[in-house]
Amino acid sequence: MLDVENLVTDYGPVRAVDGVSLRVDEGKVTAVLGANGAGKTSLLRTISGLERASSGRVALAGEDITHTPVEDIVRRGLAHVPEGRGVIAELTVEENLRLGGLWRRQESVPLEDMYDLFPALRERRSKSAATLSGGERQMLSIGRALMSRPRTLLLDEPSLGLAPRITAQIMALVRKLCDERGLAVLLVEQNARSALSIADTGIVLDLGRVVAAEDAALLADDADLRRAYLGF
Repeated sequence: MLDVENLVTDYGPVRAVDGVSLRVDEGKVTAVLGANGAGKTSLLRTISGLERASSGRVALAGEDITHTPVEDIVRRGLAHVPEGRGVIAELTVEENLRLGGLWRRQESVPLEDMYDLFPALRERRSKSAATLSGGERQMLSIGRALMSRPRTLLLDEPSLGLAPRITAQIMALVRKLCDERGLAVLLVEQNARSALSIADTGIVLDLGRVVAAEDAALLADDADLRRAYLGF
């Protein structure tokens, strides 16, 4: 579904992403792990078109999207949930969700589908997004992205600042979306243990380069690699 080949991203003299290659298949979760500054967020931003690639290639369902405008990338089936739960606080929950559906118009997901997936949002549908808890805001961010009917979802640090119980709920939801809807998910996470528990494949970045790429269970069992790069 998503293929990244030798992707390079430069910020002036700084190389943030250095020759990264990866693949995310339909119904699978690929976790991208590494310390702060490893290049994880820059990788997602380059894939989704928010940053311009210096070289390399990004393909979605076999179609090159490397230099495609962001709005066209969304229409072709890729959605990006950035770090920080970027909901629009002044709008209601329902208004935030409807914004996500504008990208695909008549093809967007019905609101009731989102409320079935996130029952807590149904109860708060007419409330300002500013009144939501951190976990509810993360659910709203994911729900808004899903409104555009993506085939591939990029998630950047969905557990950031959340209690362990809420993190477990979010991770279980991500796994459910892959298993039941065939979504391809590229998951960036600082919480390596949590990410590997639901991932099929894991990739470890260090200073923008891939230093390990393996089955998620094998990565979780590699004590030397965990100590060196993942902190657990």
